[in-house]
Amino acid sequence: MNKKILNLALPAIVSNITVPLLGLIDVAIVGHLGAASYIGAIAVGGMLFNIIYWMFGFLRMGTSGLTSQALGKRDLDEVVRVLLRAVGVGMLIALALILLQYPIQKAAFALLTTSEEVERMASLYFRICVWGAPAVLGLYGLSGWFIGMQNARFPMIIAITQNVVNILVSLWLVFGLEMGIEGVALGTLIAQYSGFVMAIGLWLHYYKRLRLRIQWRQIWQRSEMKRFFKLNSDIFFRTLCLIAVTTFFTSTGARQGDVVLAVNTLLMQLFTLFSYFMDGFAYAGEALTGLYIGAKNRIALQKMIRQLFVWGISLSLLFTFLYGVGGRGFLGLLTNEKVVIDASMDYFYWVLAVPLAGFAAFLWDGILIGATESRLMLYAMLVASVSFFLLYYLLAPQLGNHALWLAFLVYLSLRGIMQTFMWKKKKPQRV
Repeated sequence: MNKKILNLALPAIVSNITVPLLGLIDVAIVGHLGAASYIGAIAVGGMLFNIIYWMFGFLRMGTSGLTSQALGKRDLDEVVRVLLRAVGVGMLIALALILLQYPIQKAAFALLTTSEEVERMASLYFRICVWGAPAVLGLYGLSGWFIGMQNARFPMIIAITQNVVNILVSLWLVFGLEMGIEGVALGTLIAQYSGFVMAIGLWLHYYKRLRLRIQWRQIWQRSEMKRFFKLNSDIFFRTLCLIAVTTFFTSTGARQGDVVLAVNTLLMQLFTLFSYFMDGFAYAGEALTGLYIGAKNRIALQKMIRQLFVWGISLSLLFTFLYGVGGRGFLGLLTNEKVVIDASMDYFYWVLAVPLAGFAAFLWDGILIGATESRLMLYAMLVASVSFFLLYYLLAPQLGNHALWLAFLVYLSLRGIMQTFMWKKKKPQRV
């Protein structure tokens, strides 16, 4: 069982770490163009796309759960239909984003406060990169399908390929052809389509026998589409809550001054690093939970969940130890501002508590996605999000930024605790 978990988790962890490099590469390239406005434009443009695409992450998550269950049932016709539905819906959403790009751009910049030069270049970046929506959303469906098919290697290979293409093409366009911000945007766009085309090529080559099972008339069956949208609407609203908490955390820190904003941003990098590892095991939970539920193998399902939580607890203790021993040194790699590092120490104990408080939320998210029990995940997220905001506003006058971190820890813990109890209550009906 451990081998199966690691075969899925380790490639997913590499993919998780690799994906943010697309944005970091853009920042590194424009950082050498000689003006701070270039960095600001990439930061703003990247943030807009992160929020937009984050909202449609259900195309990956919902697809992995449905695919793994169909695979467990040995229903290869449904396996193919799930993929075509996900990619088809992704294409429709991408088309809507392209058609509505102008009002989306105007609405976004109306809510942001930037200089005219940053807005001009960020708008240019947005207008080019928005054409990558079909590639990004199509790849969401394909990546979720690969994971559901117990294949986490392909998403990893695709993510690495995208980064290599992005580096080479962006460097050539920016420094070779002197295209500036347009070169960075085009490099990102070309990298996105290279990943999408590669995913299609891998599917056609390694899963070519499944092409014989394509039945176009059955793809859009009303009952299956209803199930598809029920599952994914729960994930969509759950993601909106996640965005609300994350955005509030950042904006609230910003209102407390530049030092507090910098402190929160740095400390959040430690949480983000931990999340990359836990998400990898959550992906393993998605794939294996769906597979065992589809196969009606209760014993294997229970064994897998136990082993998944052994990994979760072990990694949490490891990260707590590593942060306790080397946390200050890690922050020193991110900044040389002694004032910020010293101020971070006042809040560092909150970060030490994050792994143990949060690991269960990550793992249960994966298990519930694999079980297509997205409603339980949404209920837990709603309660945790409301608790986050209530706790912060109650304690902020007395505790300041400490209230923000305390509320965040409670938010993480509540998600894991609630999902644990809801799963135990509903488990007998499952397999």
